[in-house]
Amino acid sequence: MVDKSTSVTEIERALVAIRRSQARRSLARLSRRRAGRSDVPDAVVDLLDAVDGAGPLTVTEAAAALGVDQPRASRLAAQALDAGLLRRGADPADGRRSPLTLAAAGRRLLDRVRAFRRDVVAEATAGWSAADRAALGRLLTRFVTDFAALTRDP
Repeated sequence: MVDKSTSVTEIERALVAIRRSQARRSLARLSRRRAGRSDVPDAVVDLLDAVDGAGPLTVTEAAAALGVDQPRASRLAAQALDAGLLRRGADPADGRRSPLTLAAAGRRLLDRVRAFRRDVVAEATAGWSAADRAALGRLLTRFVTDFAALTRDP
């Protein structure tokens, strides 16, 4: 039986609000307003996040991780490579593969972006108790894991 309680309705509405905020790139816009973040396109930062989170990725694997087509991922990778944010490696087991890894400049940029994100989360939850912040972190992580398991392509 599917739970249709008020709490499930509230979660669904919160998810829609988060999705809309993500689609509007609200956090990236806030970053540019407050910190004058670099002129690196948001989509390139998304690529850096994907490469860092999943380990070395080929352009095709990066496309799948980002949910974009291969030509778009290739353009993003070229921008990141040209900016010195990524390095293209060689796979010793398969010479046709050239996985992307973070370069030092990409690591520094990603560290700054993540620090900014954490600062915004801390600011948004400043009036919360430590127990509430801990509960949100634990439950949101659990929800994301369970949701991903449900929505993963077979």
